[in-house]
Amino acid sequence: MTIAVGTASWTDPTLIASKRFYPNGCTSAEARLRFYASQFPLVEVDSSYYAMPSASNSVLWVERTPAHFTFNIKAFRLFTGHQTDRTKLPKDIQAALPPGDKKNLYYKDTPGEILRELWRRYIEAIEPLRRSGKLGAVHFQFAPWVVNNDDGRAHVEHCADVMEGYVLAAEFRHKSWFSEKAREATLALERERGFVNVVVDEPNTSANSIPAVWEVTNPRLALIRLHGRNHETWNIKGATSASSRFNYDYDEAELGGLASQIVQIAQSVERTHVVFNNNYEDQGQRNAKTLMDILGASAISP
Repeated sequence: MTIAVGTASWTDPTLIASKRFYPNGCTSAEARLRFYASQFPLVEVDSSYYAMPSASNSVLWVERTPAHFTFNIKAFRLFTGHQTDRTKLPKDIQAALPPGDKKNLYYKDTPGEILRELWRRYIEAIEPLRRSGKLGAVHFQFAPWVVNNDDGRAHVEHCADVMEGYVLAAEFRHKSWFSEKAREATLALERERGFVNVVVDEPNTSANSIPAVWEVTNPRLALIRLHGRNHETWNIKGATSASSRFNYDYDEAELGGLASQIVQIAQSVERTHVVFNNNYEDQGQRNAKTLMDILGASAISP
């Protein structure tokens, strides 16, 4: 049983400002990643969601982490159906876009030749991670408006086609995917296309939330993402930091309950990844350490 525990991002502004995780003097990008990788065997790269990743950064990440360290990397937001500010695209791509007065782009409205070039660059950017054996899953966190209908399913399959050969993880943000009626069909789609079903722990009181579905759909990997249980902030408006949405500190009893479920699902797959996305200040890092203690050293990957 191989379980790796880590957090989403290692450079959240509130984490750095808290001064409770990184030691004094650990202020450079290199020093922070090296220290983080000395504490955890896994991290999720969130920056690749907000802007296109670069191969040069991937090379540096490989060089600055131990041999068995793993990066899960999020798919760029345009690919997952989210609105994307034109200014977040590479300069030459911005110049190649048709003129328009809309600030945001959506996948369906982006010319095909530009989409193909963005996919090519994304795959090229993560190649150093794959080549080094440090790439875990490419994580697709689909937009809440990617719903379980013909268009939504077609887009999910399209992503699988473009990234064939990679370990892909699907996290849905609309309840239609895991309604009582749709649950088995969604799991069947994930199994057929090789997607890892992302088990989420999150508030489940609105349309842009799904229940925790503890099912394996790819024998290579199980992925559990812990967003916290803060119902009041799940759909917070006007937050100055994305981490405000996930402001939640798991207590030991909650982590103990999750640990039992994690151990159970880990028995059905080659590897299990647990990512804490409660990334307000040092909550995720502290909770990850506690979970590792509960699971025990024998269950944690090197």
